[in-house]
Amino acid sequence: VQLQAFGGGLVQVGGSLRLSCAASGRTFSWYVMGWFRQAPGKEREFVAAVSWSGGSTDYSDSVKGRFTISRDNAKNILYLQMDSLKPEDAAVYYCAARTSTLVARPRSAYEYWGQGTEVTVSS
Repeated sequence: VQLQAFGGGLVQVGGSLRLSCAASGRTFSWYVMGWFRQAPGKEREFVAAVSWSGGSTDYSDSVKGRFTISRDNAKNILYLQMDSLKPEDAAVYYCAARTSTLVARPRSAYEYWGQGTEVTVSS
């Protein structure tokens, strides 16, 4: 499966942004999907994941209650709605796919990765 993330940009503290990840190549609904992010000088970290049906989600503690992951299997698109953005949310965001029925947090659990889309949060 090929993944392409988009929707990043510059947003003010407290603002909102929605990232999207378009999938192509294989049946999108077969995959658990996740979002990760990497800030300068830091390792890539887990943000959120969603099961193939959308019925199961997982969030890192740092974004829980502010970010919402969702997917539209008919359109082959993954979303990340980001609200109440903080300066520490600034990073390059990556979408990833996992051939499993279970959501997971480790980067190593995801076989396919899209290119990143950058989010900048200004104060």
